[in-house]
Amino acid sequence: MREMIIIIISAILVENFVLTKFLGICPFLGVSNNMSSAIGMSGAVIFVMTIASGVTWLVNEYLLVRFRLEYLQTIAFILVIAALVQFVEIVLRKISPPLYKSLGIYLPLITTNCAVLGVSLLNIEREYTFAKSLVFGCGAGIGFSLALLLFSSIREKLETCDIPKALRGLPITLIAAGLVSMAFFGFQGLFAK
Repeated sequence: MREMIIIIISAILVENFVLTKFLGICPFLGVSNNMSSAIGMSGAVIFVMTIASGVTWLVNEYLLVRFRLEYLQTIAFILVIAALVQFVEIVLRKISPPLYKSLGIYLPLITTNCAVLGVSLLNIEREYTFAKSLVFGCGAGIGFSLALLLFSSIREKLETCDIPKALRGLPITLIAAGLVSMAFFGFQGLFAK
């Protein structure tokens, strides 16, 4: 149980995919401009990362390794992730059309979100069990969500600030992202290796 707690806290804070590994930056920057879109994307990413971690572990363990097709990991994992994102997209279109519309192009971009693929590949590289893979995937999704929601609130605050003209828009966004990222690097010593 202790190891599972370390895995999830580490995935959320120490190894935050957006702020310390710099994976998934496109949807992070694209959807963080308002809180409602950030909340919707957070839920979608947590779901996709958790389920993708489990399904890709099963595909790897019971198909790729069994038939010595490990060289197809990346292709197989991307197919699994794409199918899950299509499922999320269909569900969101039915359940919440405004959220579906507000996420726009960033929802299908979860398919190519290297953070989702990175979680799946790290599960295999670290030889996690099925349960540990699910915990790591969920923790990584929560970490992505934490970064997205935190940054969304910062960006909303920046909209009301008096920012020099040269820094408005993307420049101040990237500066703020860098500062938040540096803050998360403070968690690096949380667990001794």
